[in-house]
Amino acid sequence: MSQYDIIVLGSGPGGYVTAIRASQLGFKTAVVEKESLGGVCLNWGCIPTKALIKSAQVFEYLKHAEDYGLTVKEFDKDFDAVVNRSRNVAGTMSKGVQFLMKKNKIDVIMGYGSLLPGKKVHVKAEDGSEQELSAQHIIVATGARSRELPSLPQDGEKVIGYRKAMTLEKQPKKLIVVGSGAIGVEFAYFYNAMGTDVTIVEYQPRIVPVEDEEISKQMERSFKKSGIKIMTNAEVTSVDTSGKGVKATVKTKKGEEVLEADVVLSAVGIKTNLENIGLEKVGIATDRDKVLVNDFYQTNIPGYYAIGDITAGQALAHVASAEGILCVEKIAGQHVEPLDYGNIPGCTYSSPEIASVGLTEAQAKEQGLDIKVGKFPFSASGKAQASGTPDGFIKVIFDAKYGEWLGCHMIGAGVTDMIAEAVLGRKLETTGHEVLKAVHPHPTMSEAMMEAVADAYDEVIHM
Repeated sequence: MSQYDIIVLGSGPGGYVTAIRASQLGFKTAVVEKESLGGVCLNWGCIPTKALIKSAQVFEYLKHAEDYGLTVKEFDKDFDAVVNRSRNVAGTMSKGVQFLMKKNKIDVIMGYGSLLPGKKVHVKAEDGSEQELSAQHIIVATGARSRELPSLPQDGEKVIGYRKAMTLEKQPKKLIVVGSGAIGVEFAYFYNAMGTDVTIVEYQPRIVPVEDEEISKQMERSFKKSGIKIMTNAEVTSVDTSGKGVKATVKTKKGEEVLEADVVLSAVGIKTNLENIGLEKVGIATDRDKVLVNDFYQTNIPGYYAIGDITAGQALAHVASAEGILCVEKIAGQHVEPLDYGNIPGCTYSSPEIASVGLTEAQAKEQGLDIKVGKFPFSASGKAQASGTPDGFIKVIFDAKYGEWLGCHMIGAGVTDMIAEAVLGRKLETTGHEVLKAVHPHPTMSEAMMEAVADAYDEVIHM
């Protein structure tokens, strides 16, 4: 039996980052992975979807070349080539993780891993061979998959999840996207930009419902302007796949409506991968599809830990990575503090992009806080106008009494690269006046942050 200090079950952005940090700290480390290094995020999520979206953005640039004083006489898309580029990008990144495993002397054991009592892991490889591993500490990072609704069973052809949506053999003429979270709107943007007729069906009263209400309204305006149809307060109650395409029955406040399309994409959230990994054998406690852990990701059974989507924090790649690092640093005896889940940035990579952190305006008011709110539109930004991306805005929320930065919400081009300023500012307990006095470069999109803060304090210059 192979003996390790730490075994990580799963190699997504939680698992492989955890393994690397463990190795850096001097632990003899192994990773068990059933499919591909990098997990869903790297192979079927975060990275390949961004490659698809980039192709769609370039295609849109070509369509609007005249707006930039350019003439492009002939251009077209090759859907297969776009998909292949996305897969190649994912493949390159997966090879990068393989290199990191070798560089950090981490053993990679390919096969289906399951927990056993006594701090052991059973691994069954594709060829049927089996082995047992043992470690002082076992960290479970098995992630999640596309959630299926009883009314929307996925057949992988006419009703699909996000994974199939990345590798369709043929571009659909009509697509229904059920759910308007990050996954739903990213695919809605991609397929619409590539020429597919897209309809979004959202159960909540507004799209991207976890975002600030003003962000949702701007997103809806932008999507409708680009030709995406949006149905809110709507529910797909059944699908009929017996014909050539698919018919979706949608229940709305006005009654039932039948939508026809080539494909329905179910983007209604995720289901954690807790089944058949030995949790019951070991006696690890779960609740509502999540493994129960303490502030440092220890389960109720000593020596067993859990991080990432299978725990109660936000199901985001950067959260899983941060949890894994914190977990192994605690194991190593370092002084670490619990993760602040109130200061986790959320990003949506459609066009326009959305990025946010902290409280929404409604949440701040619900808490009874006296607040200052500032907003600056990109239409007043010189860089945004020059770049041809004037849609969107930055919104900031501060505590009126103490100047605490309560929340920041952005929608527009490149905002996912700008939200870190707010995350760092909130971590350092930066006040609004300190942001104002930090000189921002001109012309940049980022100076809209300073202007939004200035608006909150009635000092805005360019509006």
